[in-house]
Amino acid sequence: MSVPTTEPDRAPAPDPAADPAPARDPARDPARVPGSPPTPAAEIAAAWQRERPGTPTASIEIVTPIWRLAKLFADDRGRVLRAAGIDAATLDLLSVIRRSGSPYTLSTREIARRTLVTAGAVSQRVARAEREGLVRRAPGPGGTRTVLVSLTPAGQALIESSVDAVLGREAALVDGLSPAERTMLIGLLDKLATSAAERTAGRDARVIRATSD
Repeated sequence: MSVPTTEPDRAPAPDPAADPAPARDPARDPARVPGSPPTPAAEIAAAWQRERPGTPTASIEIVTPIWRLAKLFADDRGRVLRAAGIDAATLDLLSVIRRSGSPYTLSTREIARRTLVTAGAVSQRVARAEREGLVRRAPGPGGTRTVLVSLTPAGQALIESSVDAVLGREAALVDGLSPAERTMLIGLLDKLATSAAERTAGRDARVIRATSD
């Protein structure tokens, strides 16, 4: 039997010039289209690399937009709250009680746990809201030192109107993202927040150990 002296037929390599890759659709692909103007954060990163090669700039295009978005959302929420006649601390207090369900009552300790603020800050918020007729305080059952905080009719009316104003406005602000993009962003933000929390907690522990040595 004769041995073939030629290689088996092979499919020709694709010619990129003859079959260019389809251009990205910005409406479907959130990634920046090649050739489009760089983002402000990208310009910052590039400037650092130009002026100081080796500067760790990998975070700039993530952290800088997050800071700018945080300020934008905070400023916009402040305007909405002023129009609704409520401040951020009171909104936080009334919201956590309202979300607890009927009879809309929580202990001050539970409010502190759910809002991630100190017991002293909760006490100040509750005292101010009570003066404004939005909540009422009562001792816990059995003679314990527990203090229960309940919404008054005025407090419930205020939170019902305020939460619609705030969340409705913020829903409009994120309306530029498709449902799929929102789902992706929710997952990425949660992953980043968890990772950053773990890393900063580790750093705090190292600082405490270093200062105690």
